[in-house]
Amino acid sequence: MRELIIATRGSRLALWQSEYIKAKLEERYEGLSVKLNIMKTKGDKVLDTPLAKIGGKGLFTKELEDAMLEGRAHIAVHSLKDVPVAFPQGLRLGVITKREDARDAMLSQKYDNLDALPKGAVVGTTSLRRRMQLLSARPDLSIKNLRGNVNTRIEKLKRGEYDAIILAVAGIKRLELQNEVQYFYPFSTDFMIPAMGQAALGIEIIDKADIAELVEFLNDESSIIETKVERDFVEKLEGGCQVPIGVNARLKGDIIEIKAVVGLPDGGSLLREEISVDKKEYKEIGKKLADMMIQKGAKEVLKRAEKMALDTIFN
Repeated sequence: MRELIIATRGSRLALWQSEYIKAKLEERYEGLSVKLNIMKTKGDKVLDTPLAKIGGKGLFTKELEDAMLEGRAHIAVHSLKDVPVAFPQGLRLGVITKREDARDAMLSQKYDNLDALPKGAVVGTTSLRRRMQLLSARPDLSIKNLRGNVNTRIEKLKRGEYDAIILAVAGIKRLELQNEVQYFYPFSTDFMIPAMGQAALGIEIIDKADIAELVEFLNDESSIIETKVERDFVEKLEGGCQVPIGVNARLKGDIIEIKAVVGLPDGGSLLREEISVDKKEYKEIGKKLADMMIQKGAKEVLKRAEKMALDTIFN
């Protein structure tokens, strides 16, 4: 193959991710020309409505998938946390890259950590997962929806529309935006459990052997193990963007440490679980953990959470 086309969104972060993969491929294969096919997805165009109300995270992948299925691209580079667990026929997940920092962070111009926020402070996030965990700890906060790319969200913070906003550490580090605000405060995963796949890149590919072989070297074994656990957990719970679920698996030597949480968007009815298992169990433990939480009532909680989100929060 002499030319490879990457389907990508046009945001600064999406372009950084695709340019990063482009550079890796061209460094690996002398003579390979890698081009970007930049496009807007529905998730990029509809900025006045929360994702949960218009279809979830798949809104960031459909147009890119169509481009691959129509022969206008060979692969697509995504933030793995935006990638649904099921794929259209003819496409598959070909690569999971080495993970960046998986934590979430609070950004603020006035307050250096969550405890410093005054009562009733306005915090920006449209993530039900983040909202749930924030309100569980600080029910006095006023959570306000926040859409747009990373730079747009930071500009809204600077304009004083929010006292603080919550973003993924990985995106901030990749774009080197830590110093764009006065205070950058990463949360521990004990306090705020990340989304499945957070901080890894997922490369979706046309399901052909030559394409799979071309990108195989970009895979990271630890990330594959960790995110397999997380994605299996969410798949078994049948959870998507419309419900608040946090799950984080971390490989330490031969042990996988897993933290998971589900609950209501208002911070109520939280179910948390933490377990450690041998990494040999990684292919089964995600679903087993989901079953443990289902026995505690997770499915019922998530049904209530979805109704609360659509009837109240995103109404």
